[in-house]
Amino acid sequence: MSETSEQATRRRWVTLAEVVAVAGVVIAGLTFYTGWADRRADQEARVADKSSEARERARVDLVATVEDGGKRLAIKDEKHDLQDLAVLFPKALGVAPERPVADIAIDVNAIEAPILKLTDGGADDRAGRLPVLLTVRYWDGDAARTSTAIYDLIWRTEGRVLRGRTLRLEGMRLRERGGNQARVDALWAREKI
Repeated sequence: MSETSEQATRRRWVTLAEVVAVAGVVIAGLTFYTGWADRRADQEARVADKSSEARERARVDLVATVEDGGKRLAIKDEKHDLQDLAVLFPKALGVAPERPVADIAIDVNAIEAPILKLTDGGADDRAGRLPVLLTVRYWDGDAARTSTAIYDLIWRTEGRVLRGRTLRLEGMRLRERGGNQARVDALWAREKI
C-alpha cells in the first residue's frame, strides 16, 4: 500500500507538532528549574545575611577610658551591657587574676609593684605594653554570652620628686580575639621588659 501525498504531509505535521510540544515541555521545565534555583539562592542569601548580622551584633568591641589620672581603665562596650569582667595577667608577673565586683574596670594597683620592679634600674620615664586576657560576660537580647580576647594594656612609668616612680595606664588595644593563659604567657615572654 502506498501512501498518498496528503497522508505523508499529515504525518510530518503530526511529527512537527510533537517536536513543538516536547520543546515546550523542555522550556517549561528549564523555566521552573531556574525559578526554583533563584528562590533557593535568595533564601540562602537571606540566611547568610541574618547569621552575619547576628555575629556582628554579638561581637564585643571593648573600649577603655582612662580615669583618675591613669590609675584605672573603665571598660565598656557600646553595643552591650557588660555584666562581669575577668582579667588574667601573665603568670611570670606574679599577679593574681582579677574579677572586679562593682565596676567593670582594671585598676593599676594590681600591676604597679611588679612593673616598677621589672623597670627598676633604668630610666624613670618608660613605656610599654602588658598582654592580658579579658573575659567579659554580657547579654545579647535574651541570651547570656561570653567573649574572650587578649588585649595590651599600655602603661608608662614616671619619676616623682619625693616618692620614687609611679605607673600610669594610658589605654588598651585589642591584640587578638580568643586566647588563653598559655598564649598570654608566650606574648609576655616576647614582650618582656
